[in-house]
Amino acid sequence: MRAALLALALVAGWELYAVLGGVDEFLLPAPSDVAAALWNDRGLLWDNFTVTAGEVLLGIAVSLAAGVALAVAIHFSRTLRRTTYPLLVASQTVPIVIVAPLLVAWLGYDLAPKLAIVGLICFFPVVVTTLDGLAAVDPDLRKLMRTLDASRAQTFRYVEGPAALPALLSGAKIAVTVAVIGAVLAEQAGSSDGLGHLILQSIPQFETARSWAAVVVLAAFAIALFGLLSLAERRLVPWAHRSEGAAT
Repeated sequence: MRAALLALALVAGWELYAVLGGVDEFLLPAPSDVAAALWNDRGLLWDNFTVTAGEVLLGIAVSLAAGVALAVAIHFSRTLRRTTYPLLVASQTVPIVIVAPLLVAWLGYDLAPKLAIVGLICFFPVVVTTLDGLAAVDPDLRKLMRTLDASRAQTFRYVEGPAALPALLSGAKIAVTVAVIGAVLAEQAGSSDGLGHLILQSIPQFETARSWAAVVVLAAFAIALFGLLSLAERRLVPWAHRSEGAAT
């Protein structure tokens, strides 16, 4: 409730500044103009949104599958951890804004570079949070499994995997919020459709309100994905939320 009131206050301040501050609407349209663009350009926004949403969802799915697989492999192999983890960290030092057009030039203008860019952004938080969750398992539980003569795979299945699930979902929530950024960067680097392309195209056409409307759609989509994952987290790992409530 407080967040909604703060958001309304910020929007009202923006409206007053845009209307009374003498700012050219090309530079900063008022929220009312953005709302009008959302309605008037709804067909154009929807057509481009479906493209971007498909890229984001597929990119997140690929990142989750690859990220979890690598995290589990690193968890099982110290050699792989020593050789792979430093490279994984180093990959995050590469500025994605510079890499995006290079990937487009290499892979072409179809879906492949967009998935690669979204994957590069989403992959790291999934791997790191999953690894942290696997490493944070209670040592007493591992000792108990050894006492019961459980195999390494059984220990992972019944103890380590479930214990790491909250951390994995936390990484996934981070990934969905940045996946939209990756898709927009990919589309602006080279694409003929999508909301990122629409934003880049609308500015020189003096349709700044349309660009802001596309930003609103992207933000709403990211928030919706985050909310769905938060709901899934409560369904899949209810014990984590019960422990948080007991701690407070």
